Amino acid sequence: MVTERFSGYYKNLDRIREFVLEAASYAGLDEQAAYEVQSAVDEACTNIIEHAYGGEGPGEIICTCIDTGDGLKIVLQDFGKPFNPSSVPDPQVNVPLEDVKVGGLGIFFIRKLMDEVKFEFTPKYWNILTLFKRKDARS
Repeated sequence: MVTERFSGYYKNLDRIREFVLEAASYAGLDEQAAYEVQSAVDEACTNIIEHAYGGEGPGEIICTCIDTGDGLKIVLQDFGKPFNPSSVPDPQVNVPLEDVKVGGLGIFFIRKLMDEVKFEFTPKYWNILTLFKRKDARS
């Protein structure tokens, strides 16, 4: 298990991606799975900065990566505005582009890229997002 703290700046997204890529490699994920983990974490952290903190600077993101033996678990914690993913409607994906409403695609992509996604709220950390990617997720 490794944990890093990152301040809530978009410039830190590269550092976060590198951190999870190293953890994915250590956990034995293949290149495609590692890319999917990076993409999901990047989207989640962008949302934390943008929505939980209302922009850059006011908070931090705590990222913990755990090699579970059968995959990689990533836990993202923030102290920002509480987020309830059920309040975001599913995006419209089978409609013409001009009819697509803005918002909700990030959560949709995170759920598509990862094998498990769990949102929690606690008194210590407002938001906890747990992501899991299996080594053998390919069929």
